[in-house]
Amino acid sequence: MTLRPGTATLGPVNASAHERIEAARVALAAAVTRPMQVMEVCGTHTLAIGRHGLRAVFPEPLRLLSGPGCPVCVTSGHDIDQALDLARRPGTRVTAFGDMLRVPGASGRTLEAARTAGAAVQVVHSALDALELARTSPAAEVVFLGVGFETASPAIAAAMRIALERRIGNFSVLPSFKRTPPAMEALCAAPDARIEGFLCPGNVSAIIGTRSYEPLAKRVPCVVGGFEALDILEALVELCERVRDGRPAVVNRYTRVVRDEGNPTALALLDELFEVGDAVWRGLGLLPGTGLHVRERYAALDARRRFGLPPSTADDLPPGCACGAVLRGVLLPPECPLFGSRCTPAAPLGPCMVSTEGSCAAYHKYGG
Repeated sequence: MTLRPGTATLGPVNASAHERIEAARVALAAAVTRPMQVMEVCGTHTLAIGRHGLRAVFPEPLRLLSGPGCPVCVTSGHDIDQALDLARRPGTRVTAFGDMLRVPGASGRTLEAARTAGAAVQVVHSALDALELARTSPAAEVVFLGVGFETASPAIAAAMRIALERRIGNFSVLPSFKRTPPAMEALCAAPDARIEGFLCPGNVSAIIGTRSYEPLAKRVPCVVGGFEALDILEALVELCERVRDGRPAVVNRYTRVVRDEGNPTALALLDELFEVGDAVWRGLGLLPGTGLHVRERYAALDARRRFGLPPSTADDLPPGCACGAVLRGVLLPPECPLFGSRCTPAAPLGPCMVSTEGSCAAYHKYGG
């Protein structure tokens, strides 16, 4: 039983999961005929690869890099410091996803520590939860820390539009949104990374569609994959075969979820609320065209404009922290000298060790 190049299934339909995964493992070993460096962009992929124990079955010449696909990891420390500033202002409440509370700002302080000290910081599960808090607390200014890629930003955009429709005037968003494909192009162009292909995120691709990768796929293969063990192995076989044969293209191996055109409704919502701009990525610096900024006509919902905050600026990682090199694909997490010693999930020094989807946290939990 083998996986033929370019086919859509692994083995017979009635084959057991074990047999199909074994077939994919054999096909992957056959595809990796020389040392190869490819990158899984998404933090969910990094977590799934660790949870499924897939690194143990990868052929030795394959070096699968972990990219900047964790929104917690790449949120600028300057953005965290601005949220801290707002949380300390009288009458203002800052709301955020729970894994953002332990991310250190450029100042080294965290929202969790600020909350312990009495600042108004509240964990929410969604932007709609923050909007409901604003509706029921009309005397408070409620600010939602808007972080995430194309998967999270449409839901936050929807909450912003609802705020306008329902005239909830005490709600705003501190935007720190990131765009995936242009960041991949920047990584591919970096001379120290030497990335030969990308395992593209299935969740992001469900929003933006496969066509978004076409400019990059003129240079390197881009294969969209899901998050089950078989999804990942199937996508890696396709990717490594194309790297081996020099056949760059966009290939969709997650057809049950992802379409070429993406999600038109979500894309229209993003276009209505936001415009493309530059963004600061933690550990990567300022990357042109990789951010989403609130359009002028929705300025009342932009916390930076509302509270007179300056644009986000580049910041430094803690001394000795190699998160920037990890996010660029220059190092694997265990190659950082602080990994597992001075930097652990219980006491994270760098942002990649904070979120469960951070590459360092995933490697620490599941091993390399």
